Amino acid sequence: MRAVLADDSVLLRSGLALLLQQQGITVVAEVGDGEQLLAAVAEHQPDVAIVDIRMPPSFTVEGVRAALAVRRRYPGVAVLLLSQHLEHREALALLQQPGGGVGYLLKDRITDVAGFLRDVRRVAASGTAIDPIVVDRLLRRPRVSVGVGALSPREREILARMAAGRANRGISAELHLSERTVETHVRSIFVKLGLADEPDTHRRVLAVLTFLAD
Repeated sequence: MRAVLADDSVLLRSGLALLLQQQGITVVAEVGDGEQLLAAVAEHQPDVAIVDIRMPPSFTVEGVRAALAVRRRYPGVAVLLLSQHLEHREALALLQQPGGGVGYLLKDRITDVAGFLRDVRRVAASGTAIDPIVVDRLLRRPRVSVGVGALSPREREILARMAAGRANRGISAELHLSERTVETHVRSIFVKLGLADEPDTHRRVLAVLTFLAD
C-alpha cells in the first residue's frame, strides 16, 4: 500500500510516516498544504491520502477542499481525513462522494495504534472509517427511527453494501436484483430509519452512518 500524508505539522507527519512505514505501508510523499497534496497525488497516484482538514493559509477547510478535489480528479484514491475539531458539514461533503474509500477520524481520539492502522487499510480497500463522535453528531436530530434492528435481512444486506460505497446499480448486480427492487428497498430503509427527505441532508450518507453506529 502507498500513502501520501498532508499535514502542516512536521512533527505529526513524521510520526505518522514512521508508524505507517513500520507496518509495511510506503509513504511516497509528505506535504504541508492543499496544493502540495494535489501535486503529490498527481505524481504518485497513491492508494490513500491521509489529510488534515485545517491547513495553510487560513487553517479552516483547505484540507477538506483539497481532499474533495482529490476525489473528483482521482476517484481511485481513498481519502482519510484527520481533524482536531469536529467539522460535520465538511464530513458530509466528503462522505457523500461515491465509491467508498473515505474516512473521518478525530486526532485526539487516535490512541489505539492497531485500530488506526485497521482504519487506514479499510479506507484504502474502499471501505469507510468514521469516528463514533462524528457519527453521533451527524445523527443527533429528532427522528422516529427505531434503528437498524427494524430492517429486514434483505434491507440490511443492501445497507451493508451502501456502507461499502456501492451505488444501486452495483448492489443490484451483486445481489441479483433489479435496480427497481433495490430502489424500493432503499426507500424502505430511509422510512424505517426515520430519514426524511430534507434539503440540507443526504439520506444515503445518514443511513450508512446509522448502520456503522449500530
